[in-house]
Amino acid sequence: MPKVQDILDTKGRQVHSIGPTATVLDAARAMNRAQIGSLVVLDGDRLVGIITERDILRRLVEQHLDALETTVDRVMTTEVVCCKPYTPLAEARGVLKNRRIRHLPVLDDDDRLCGLISIGDLNAFDSQNQERTIHVLEAYIHGRV
Repeated sequence: MPKVQDILDTKGRQVHSIGPTATVLDAARAMNRAQIGSLVVLDGDRLVGIITERDILRRLVEQHLDALETTVDRVMTTEVVCCKPYTPLAEARGVLKNRRIRHLPVLDDDDRLCGLISIGDLNAFDSQNQERTIHVLEAYIHGRV
């Protein structure tokens, strides 16, 4: 059964982050530069939140706050749903679907951040596995195995 670790082994463990006292403008610029939809918010090495495009729209734009003056900790999501490297992918997918979220930080057994997966990562992993299966079946059908 595939686990979150399988995705991290493929995509790597790099996680883009920002501090809670940075401005929302800094967070938006960092997301734009990296072409990503979220940043984990770290206070030192401790996960304290996540800021997403959705957070910025709902908590900054909708309330007419100034992105240059508003700090990340005022708009970030603080109740962050996380998983472990050994979490089965089916469970991770269920959490993302049921909670209607797109990003899932991965914590080790000491609750240290060790990665981040997204719904896009899960879809890419599934697609690659399906392509491998199709290749094997085609080879079998045509007698190349």
